[in-house]
Amino acid sequence: MAGTLILIPVEADGALSKASSELAAAAPSFDPEATFGLFGQGAAQAAKALPKSAKRVLVVDGEAWAHGAACNDAKACEALIRAAGADLVLAPQHSRTARCLPLAAVRLGGRIDTRVAGVVQEDGLKIRRWYYRQRMQATLSRAERPWILLLETGALSGQSETGYDGPTEAVAAEASSRTRAIGTEPAVAGEQTIKPDADLLFVAGAGWTKKQSDGSTHVPEAEELIRGFLRATGASLGSSKSLVDQKGEGAVISFLSHMNQVGQTGSSPRHPKGLATCCHGEEPHVVGWRFINERRAVNLDPNCGWAHGKADVLYVADAFAVLRKLNEILGAR
Repeated sequence: MAGTLILIPVEADGALSKASSELAAAAPSFDPEATFGLFGQGAAQAAKALPKSAKRVLVVDGEAWAHGAACNDAKACEALIRAAGADLVLAPQHSRTARCLPLAAVRLGGRIDTRVAGVVQEDGLKIRRWYYRQRMQATLSRAERPWILLLETGALSGQSETGYDGPTEAVAAEASSRTRAIGTEPAVAGEQTIKPDADLLFVAGAGWTKKQSDGSTHVPEAEELIRGFLRATGASLGSSKSLVDQKGEGAVISFLSHMNQVGQTGSSPRHPKGLATCCHGEEPHVVGWRFINERRAVNLDPNCGWAHGKADVLYVADAFAVLRKLNEILGAR
């Protein structure tokens, strides 16, 4: 086996996710001769979103791959890797690839590494990966092939013009006869607040539920302000641990859960910009912000943790007043 395969899942709407599009755009800079492989319903049509310079495009298309069943996706990925004859497979870190590609790696006798933060082509191929809650980074390589890598956003750099208009090669893959999709159920009920592809991360701290200057709490107003801001900006919602831990205390933001938690014991999102409100910038919480490119915070305390070099800009102001004004400005546009 030899060569590189860029393996990309097609979303339910027939498009490519942000992470997939980023990987596809950077692939020609990594290997100009790389083969592209798409799987999912509408894969042949989705090939138009690939770089114009793509040399070869393989697809597994059909209704059997519309719902992301791991058993079917694993067979599709195995067929694509065999057809490409690839010894290196690059795929985006995606819920779908994380489920199916370990199965494909076992069937192919290869190895897989997930959450890859960087790829280095010096003295052979090496990858960079975070460990110990992203406090330590290791560089490693493997001799086994095929080697499958699930790449985090930003792991590869490079841009190329999209709009592939060449032919696609259909690859046969056998769908499971024992698995049948009966519908789709969202991961959370109600409004979706966790948006990994959003340009802005908005984080709410425990201060939103505390007594304000009039001596009373204003949780319903806080919920209304936060919801309004999220809808107007399309931002993703995060939370400090101190806020999501208040679930048993009554005064809580109803649409927050531990899934929104950002920090050492939560998630480490990768949005271009972040805005923390009513948070104090403690170290365990700030650990989750290490991959945010531009960090700003709103807090009434000028001596909070955000003021000690942990935020690019700190606004010493009342978050309620700030969000009221922001929502007013955004609503006027």
